[in-house]
Amino acid sequence: MISFGMTEDQELVRDTMREFAAEVLRPIGRDCDENSDIPDDFLQSVWDLGLTSTQIPEAFGGAGEERSPVTNAILLEELAHGDAALAIAAVAPSQFANAIVDHGTDAQKKQYLPLFCGDKYHAASLALVEPGPLSDPFRPRTVAEPKGDGFVLSGQKSFVVMGDRASHFLVVARNGESLDAFIVARDAEGLQVSERELNMGLKALPTVTLDLERVEVGADARLGGEKGADVAAIISNSRAALCAVQVGLSRAVLEFCVPYTKDRVAFDEPIAKKQSIAFRLSEMHIGVETMRYLTWQAASLLEHGEPAVREARLARTHVAERSVWIADNGIQIFGGHGFIREYP
Repeated sequence: MISFGMTEDQELVRDTMREFAAEVLRPIGRDCDENSDIPDDFLQSVWDLGLTSTQIPEAFGGAGEERSPVTNAILLEELAHGDAALAIAAVAPSQFANAIVDHGTDAQKKQYLPLFCGDKYHAASLALVEPGPLSDPFRPRTVAEPKGDGFVLSGQKSFVVMGDRASHFLVVARNGESLDAFIVARDAEGLQVSERELNMGLKALPTVTLDLERVEVGADARLGGEKGADVAAIISNSRAALCAVQVGLSRAVLEFCVPYTKDRVAFDEPIAKKQSIAFRLSEMHIGVETMRYLTWQAASLLEHGEPAVREARLARTHVAERSVWIADNGIQIFGGHGFIREYP
């Protein structure tokens, strides 16, 4: 039987993250956006929650709690309801660490996982996206050429989250006819990390471009060693996480619009009673619900160790379209006020 009900643990995570987002993320979100900066004390407060370390096995310094992609989707939605940019920054190290937990060799786990179990925030980044309108993580232009006992990486990655301070990057590249992921240290010869990218949105979130000019790495840098890694699962997990962020953001738009339409009076009655507004709010609500269920479907497959490439792609496509539509309609509902920056 299909069930969309949460477990008690998931309800506890939801309530805790909802409170944290309301008390910590939402109050500083605007200032972070205006200043294009995320305070170190915020990153540390998130780190203290243990979002990354709790899902790392005890043998490598973590708490050893079982990771649940569905629970993580619930968590991310609540954080993004407070602020999307801060939510992405909060879980960026987990993208790298979780890939090591799931696909790394014992040697790779021993070397890298303890970095995420210390008392201080530690950044490492997943490098999936490439410049250009036809970028597809399953068909990267970045290539890995075998050389001796190692590989030579050549290509470019963009929108690398928290790359301004990351110690390592997990770079997805084409290795012959297959996909592989490689752990690249920030100081690797031939790797150039750009200045912060100038993006239209998520201005608080630091992202960079990586230029890999024949970066040589050893065989031990290949995630999973000789057998490689399930890169499709890494990509699907990333897509499901981004979908959860957009669900939270879209829900925040809707929840900000509804009280306004009840208070805003035009022609002697609240605009919420106008059919054009009421129908629009209804469709926005339907959009949030369908976005969430598609996200949970992909996350549930990943949780059970099943392939989720199709479901994650469908969720990503639908969520991307609907979240933009919901944001645009939120602006339209506010009319001229939708263009004024005093509103979130």
